[in-house]
Amino acid sequence: MMNGTNTAVRTKHCLLVCTACASVWKDGKREGKSGGQQFMEDLSKLAKDWELSDKFDIQEVECMSACSHSCAVSFAAAGKYTYLFGDLPANEPKSVEAVLECAGQYYAKSDGLLPWSERPQALKKGVLAKIPPLGN
Repeated sequence: MMNGTNTAVRTKHCLLVCTACASVWKDGKREGKSGGQQFMEDLSKLAKDWELSDKFDIQEVECMSACSHSCAVSFAAAGKYTYLFGDLPANEPKSVEAVLECAGQYYAKSDGLLPWSERPQALKKGVLAKIPPLGN
């Protein structure tokens, strides 16, 4: 520890998937599988053979508060910009493939910046947030 900060900085990247996205509700309860849950299942299957699977923690998040822009995913890592993307359709393999492609771009950038011109088509729209890295 240095200055009260843990120096063992997390080196893995995070890919977060909202599992509440595209839910169907009846009488205050979720019915069936949400679009976000399907997106997470499809992403997890595809990521098994992904060359960067050991570099990312792929995590479910119950809600990312992007309800009007489902499905939502986020990329985050220490010292990098954090991105929140929305408007990704569930049950579309191209969306899931685009998320992994863009995650690879994010991993390769030291600051995490993802220029519009370099992102896959499915992620050129739907940027809900680009949050700067925390200062030291």
